[in-house]
Amino acid sequence: MELPVREEELQEIEELCSAATPGPWHVRTLNDDSAMNLVAVSTVPGAGAGGRWPDFDHRDLVAATLVQHPRYVDVGDECWDENAAFVAMARDAVPRLVEEVRRLRALLADKDEGEGVSA
Repeated sequence: MELPVREEELQEIEELCSAATPGPWHVRTLNDDSAMNLVAVSTVPGAGAGGRWPDFDHRDLVAATLVQHPRYVDVGDECWDENAAFVAMARDAVPRLVEEVRRLRALLADKDEGEGVSA
């Protein structure tokens, strides 16, 4: 059985989030002669499916879940879009979840103090 997340772990997660490129992040599908259906995570939303170079700035891309030509990034289960959506969502969700864990812990601590329970 996993032990509860320690405060030190929450701090590490928070530090990683703070150090990462600011959000929000968006899923982008880029398509050109080189990228060939590149599925990426970007700091700016796409203008629609199939953006082509040079109409996008490579500096806006944070991660890729599919690079087909050459086949640099791929995953066996073919969940490229789902993985990109997860990464993009995590940028905002993880810091919020850390805050929520701390908020709930504070509520529990206040409740325990009110009932005279010591931890």
